[in-house]
Amino acid sequence: MDFLQIAGGAAVLALVFAFVKYGSIMKRDAGDAKMQEISKQIQDGAAAFLKAEYKWLAVFVVIVGAAIFMSDAEQGLGQKTAIAFVTGAAASAAAGYFGMHTATRSAVRTTQAARTGLSEGLDVSFSSGVVMGMSVVGLALLGLVTFTYLYASDFNAKNLEYVLGFSFGASSIALFARVGGGIFTKAADVGADLVGKVEAGIPEDDPRNPGTIADNVGDNVGDVAGMGADLFESYVGSIIAAMTLAAITFADDPNMKGLATLPLAIAAVGIVASVIGTFFVKAADEHQIHSALFRGLIIASVATIGAAYWLVNTIAFPEGVVPMNLLISIVAGVLVGVIIGKITEYYTSTETSPVHTIANKSETGAATNIIAGLAVGMRSVALSVLLICVAIFVANWAGTPAEGGIGYGVYCVALAAVGMLSTLGISLGVDAYGPVADNAGGLAEMAELPPEVRERTDALDAVGNTTAAIGKGFAIGSAALTALALFAAFQLRADDLLINAGQKKLDFSLTNTEVLIGLLLGGILPFLFAALTMEAVGNAAQAMVEEVRRQFREIPGIMEGTGKPDAARCVAISTEGSLKQMVVPGLIAVAAPIVVGLWSIAALGGLLAGALVAGIMMAIFMSNSGGAWDNAKKYIEGGAHGGKGSEPHKAAVVGDTVGDPFKDTSGPALNILVKLMTVVGLVFLPWFV
Repeated sequence: MDFLQIAGGAAVLALVFAFVKYGSIMKRDAGDAKMQEISKQIQDGAAAFLKAEYKWLAVFVVIVGAAIFMSDAEQGLGQKTAIAFVTGAAASAAAGYFGMHTATRSAVRTTQAARTGLSEGLDVSFSSGVVMGMSVVGLALLGLVTFTYLYASDFNAKNLEYVLGFSFGASSIALFARVGGGIFTKAADVGADLVGKVEAGIPEDDPRNPGTIADNVGDNVGDVAGMGADLFESYVGSIIAAMTLAAITFADDPNMKGLATLPLAIAAVGIVASVIGTFFVKAADEHQIHSALFRGLIIASVATIGAAYWLVNTIAFPEGVVPMNLLISIVAGVLVGVIIGKITEYYTSTETSPVHTIANKSETGAATNIIAGLAVGMRSVALSVLLICVAIFVANWAGTPAEGGIGYGVYCVALAAVGMLSTLGISLGVDAYGPVADNAGGLAEMAELPPEVRERTDALDAVGNTTAAIGKGFAIGSAALTALALFAAFQLRADDLLINAGQKKLDFSLTNTEVLIGLLLGGILPFLFAALTMEAVGNAAQAMVEEVRRQFREIPGIMEGTGKPDAARCVAISTEGSLKQMVVPGLIAVAAPIVVGLWSIAALGGLLAGALVAGIMMAIFMSNSGGAWDNAKKYIEGGAHGGKGSEPHKAAVVGDTVGDPFKDTSGPALNILVKLMTVVGLVFLPWFV
């Protein structure tokens, strides 16, 4: 059975399903003329941002692609890698654009559907998320299958290096999309909130606030296109890492191809399982929304595990490889991904004690609110990292050889990452539904629809905040396993190149000074990166605040509703600010491993290890703190501690404003930083030997 062809067929299925879902969404009623006018502003703003961002990225892709193109093909670079790199970047960009295009058109249809009932609104918003999820897995798997077929149909480790260019292209787009989109969305959000809610005392999404349109645009470019690019990269990276590890570990075994194709086969059955799971997402009232989304994910996960059982008992593996141990690794990844999501939900949901504690601390002001939020985020790191450790331990144990056999523990760790990401088609759909529901609520407010419509969209949005936080936790957990698998591939490939060059294997011991220096340099980078992205949000937000204040001050009748705010100007400010500010953090991520690698490969290994440890912990802390602050504000707005307009509410708004760049800019971008640096180190490794 040719699983390469089966994986290609599954990729096509995902893309067809995405287009069918898109077609069904576009047939829905888009509401009245006022709703469509507001929606058009959001659509135009999001498209303008992505167009400007992709122009900048095109320059980067061309320069890096040319450098790879002119490198020595015998060293794993050259024309083949350059073509794969450019294609990976283009595929990631295409998935992000199509997902964002769908989301901006789905929001107004979600609002209109919510006029009929909550179930109808959920159907439209979740379908939009599924379009994003299926676009990502479809284009990612199709690209991997295509380049594997063209370059490495024999699954030789050296030929798979050319396919790695596809992962590098996806990683490059992911970082800039996450950072640029995150800066845009939070600059707009902070500006709109500080001047609108805190200073002017007007509601969120009030049409009189000129920053509201930019805020809604930001939800799409950051939380839809940005998150899609992030997980596109993890999905590709985990699969190619597992394939490479299989090719290196069992290079001389005639059944090596079985291990190399297994990640592709798992991804294929995961797509089918995700399609099945989408049909079980139905809710009759607001209390069933979360359980409906979770039910779809669980059904997809169970179906994937069942299919994986069949796969490991069907494919021929090298002697000494235990099929059921491979299944254990896959199951460990799937289960840990789901459990990390539940832990994130505990620390960020409006229904749990950590968020209630932050809301309670808001009684004594913004300072105590912020202290409580920081503590919740720090505490949340422990359980998530322990679970990642459990997944690594179980997978490595599963790959421990019998006496005299070949150890394949690192391959099993990579397989756990593939298992965790196998249901990405639906899990990303659950995550990307949130921004659509959020935009739908904003449209209901701006179009001045009846209160019951906003109540339904708020119910969708409340669950969307939690699923967004869960999605970030899932993305970080999968990033940790993916980066670890790529790191293992880096070490094995480095040893292979060094031996062929007549040199000794790498010394990665802590007594090696170069490794220690690399560890410390790697630990620095996540802090520096987070600082730069936080400052970028602050700078862009300052410009936004000044512009919103100017419009309130200078446009006659804006507060009375007779003067029209200039929303386009706010969108332009966020776009300009975010694109300028994303350059330096992005270049650091690419340049740091190259600079250190040119000095010492051992130091580069230390750099990647240090960045992995510090980056993953910082990412979990920042993402969960931000999510908890956000939902503490939402909890108060639901009527607790005096409700909207109370002093605790004002304190919670300040905490949420601090948390915005934590959860939507710096935190999520850190997991891409870790993966991108490892991919860069692996791709350019031949330069350093």
